[in-house]
Amino acid sequence: MTDWLTVTEGTAPLLVSIPHTGIDLAGIDNRLVSPWLGRRDCDWWIDNLYDFAAGLGATVVHTSISRTVIDVNRDPSGASLYPGQTTTTLCPTETFDGDPLYLPGAEPTPSEIDQRRISYFVPYHEMLAAQAVRLRGLHEKIVIYDCHSIRSVLPRLFYGTLPVFNLGTNDGKSADPALQALVGKIMAESGESNVINGRFKGGWITRYFGNPQGGYHALQMELADRGYLREPEGKGEPDNWPVPYDAEFAAPMRATLTKILQTAIDWAGR
Repeated sequence: MTDWLTVTEGTAPLLVSIPHTGIDLAGIDNRLVSPWLGRRDCDWWIDNLYDFAAGLGATVVHTSISRTVIDVNRDPSGASLYPGQTTTTLCPTETFDGDPLYLPGAEPTPSEIDQRRISYFVPYHEMLAAQAVRLRGLHEKIVIYDCHSIRSVLPRLFYGTLPVFNLGTNDGKSADPALQALVGKIMAESGESNVINGRFKGGWITRYFGNPQGGYHALQMELADRGYLREPEGKGEPDNWPVPYDAEFAAPMRATLTKILQTAIDWAGR
């Protein structure tokens, strides 16, 4: 346990991963174009949105380290998870919009990237693995649920406006089809736009931990920001991004997510 890695242990067959809400820049602030830019692509307020999960008995693993320092949802080898498509890297040097993150010449070196991997990536994944094994020891099957969000319009990463709910199961390889169908039904019943294995099929966490044959069923939920935030148009600027968390505005989304997580627990516990 460290001051940047926190774990809330539960006994329900659900492990919730929150890898991208961190805003701790780990001392690289003065090497960036601006600290604000280094935090712009954070999954803003996802930890607030899912703070009910522990109350359902879920185990929650969370890092406060910014994805600008290291993205714990990327292949640690540096290989792209979406070959042929624009995506961000293990230690990104540009934002989702393609803006440079670092001042010229201040980008991380290969040795620094490896050190960040050892310092932050490895402990996060070791904790996820330990908790997954602990829960699997209590249950015949468990669900690993990876929480994400992203701006609704990002032309560099995807065409048009992203659906509100984006469920990823690595094209059905990381979770039982029955679980995927149950979550898909809840998304459809919400009345919001939704897709399964669209632009976001699941990152490294979903792909690495998903092993249905072994009793590990992994889901990634990527939410478009407008589903729970008063999202401004455009890229967001220092004077309007991030917007404050508004619990009343987020309540409908939170209700749907509560139903999804409870359904996952009930399914795994059968």
